Amino acid sequence: MTTLALTGDSILQRRLLSSTDPTIKPLFDIIRDADAAFTNLEVLPNDYRGHPALESGGSHFGAPSWVLDELVEAGFNMFATPTNHSLDYSISGLEYALDQLDQRQLCHAGCGRNLEEARRVSYLTTPSAVLGLVACASTFASGQQASKQTAHMQGRPGLNSLRVSSTYEVSPEQLEQIKKVSLDLGIEQQRQNDIDLGFAFDAADGVFPLNSMNFKAGGRIGHFQKPNDEDLRGILRWVEEGRRMSDIVLVSIHAHEQGKTEEDPAEFIRDFAYAAIDAGADIIVGHGPHVLRGLEIYKNKPIFYSLGNFIGQNELVQRLPADSHDRFRVEENLTPGALYQTRSNNDQIGFPAHSRYWQTVLPICEFQGHELVSLIIYPVSLGLGEARHRRGRPRLASGETAGTILKRFSALSQRFGTKLEENEDTYRLVIAPI
Repeated sequence: MTTLALTGDSILQRRLLSSTDPTIKPLFDIIRDADAAFTNLEVLPNDYRGHPALESGGSHFGAPSWVLDELVEAGFNMFATPTNHSLDYSISGLEYALDQLDQRQLCHAGCGRNLEEARRVSYLTTPSAVLGLVACASTFASGQQASKQTAHMQGRPGLNSLRVSSTYEVSPEQLEQIKKVSLDLGIEQQRQNDIDLGFAFDAADGVFPLNSMNFKAGGRIGHFQKPNDEDLRGILRWVEEGRRMSDIVLVSIHAHEQGKTEEDPAEFIRDFAYAAIDAGADIIVGHGPHVLRGLEIYKNKPIFYSLGNFIGQNELVQRLPADSHDRFRVEENLTPGALYQTRSNNDQIGFPAHSRYWQTVLPICEFQGHELVSLIIYPVSLGLGEARHRRGRPRLASGETAGTILKRFSALSQRFGTKLEENEDTYRLVIAPI
């Protein structure tokens, strides 16, 4: 038997003290007892080195490199690295962070010095099983994705991208209005000029592009997305390799994109998860939107569409560039803590104002070979209501809070036909049957 602990986003900025803090130790003892434990590294362990990028993932998430040691002490030994924060300190900051991971000989996947390196499967060997990790991100700024290395030119460091093909379907009347607006503003004339000069290409039949958005007339009104075919093939190639060369294949995707609500995954995420399982993945772990999404079982393989926040110390970033002050419209002399306090209007808006960002679950998966045989869900609270410098530390939830978290996760999972059974004695949910 092999046990695997799964978590979402770890935004760690302070010493965790997972072995000595009695508030959080029971949770991390469960993680340490697992054969393998996964987390998404939402911060960049770069010691604030590199050059702050103009466009960050929302806030520049630099961090001391010793956060890696804290996470290892907490029991983690598998790390996903591609997020919308991976290039917060440009290429030089990413390369420094990769060096820190490599020097510690950690199992990490999803970022690299070229595209093939970013896509490669990373292996963790335990006494009971070999696990393979493939990680990608669909949420990132242009230029953050790694590029191919060729015989004539080195590749660009960056993340393993899953680009998304996006189309807005509108009524025929709406499409004509969009075309008229584009003509009246001169946007379409400029696009045609770019095509004539060889800087752009004609759109697909029936598609009208406007400022990077593709419109077409259709019977369904809405925004429709699907995985980019080239990226999907490149990622699945390494999922298949992981299937050949390991017992359990874990695929991680960092995706902020949503459906109708924040708790609904975008349609392409489900398509990607199915394709990865068909290619040999044993488990899909999603994260990115900072909230819980449901669990789906596909071909007896679990798909966690988002495990939300696990460690939430995003307000404790010690250093911020001038761009952050410009973005949030605050004076340059504000300290980081004062900037975040202003940004949240003293906890009245943003993450501190909503409990859903401070509640999550810890799944413990048990495998026999590469077959899932049991799955236990522990409710986790991040301590909303504590002082700003104390909250964000995960701990096992209890009482009414635990019940609320479990029932919410069960309801989210029921949308995918997943039935969860509550164990009242331990405040945990067990999938039955597997």
